[in-house]
Amino acid sequence: MESWQQEWGKMFETIAQEINQLFEEVGRDLSEAADSLLNFSEEVAQEVEHSLEEIDHLVAPKLAQWDEELMQWVDPLLQAVLGIEATLDRAVEPVTHTVEPWLNQHPVCMGCRHYHGQAYNGNLLVCAMHPYGVVDGSDSCPDKEPVTWSFPRSNDPRTPWDDDF
Repeated sequence: MESWQQEWGKMFETIAQEINQLFEEVGRDLSEAADSLLNFSEEVAQEVEHSLEEIDHLVAPKLAQWDEELMQWVDPLLQAVLGIEATLDRAVEPVTHTVEPWLNQHPVCMGCRHYHGQAYNGNLLVCAMHPYGVVDGSDSCPDKEPVTWSFPRSNDPRTPWDDDF
């Protein structure tokens, strides 16, 4: 009876050795495959980097030229828009200094050139001299200067954007 047990033992030992050898071979093959994949990915990365450098070398001068040409077109348009905006701001200034104080509950400020009337973080700034408006119940302001009702002249030597800076 001992012979079949010995045969089974040898058979299990042989199977264990073959499985161990299989795992060692698979491990070596996987290691070789990983090394090959790493080398391949490094080669691809170098090729891509080289290609991108070539593209950049070929395209960058053309892009810089296009940028310069575009700025030659855009700069005058931008100057014109800024000029129109400044001219419109000056043209409607009398209206904003007359109508807005009344709408914002500051009738004493109607027609004053110092009226600002813009809200910052929910707080209305009436003017620099009286940030919250003149004292309640007051019928006049000692700092009031009337707005001039004139349109900007077309031959004005100042550029329209001088007031913005």
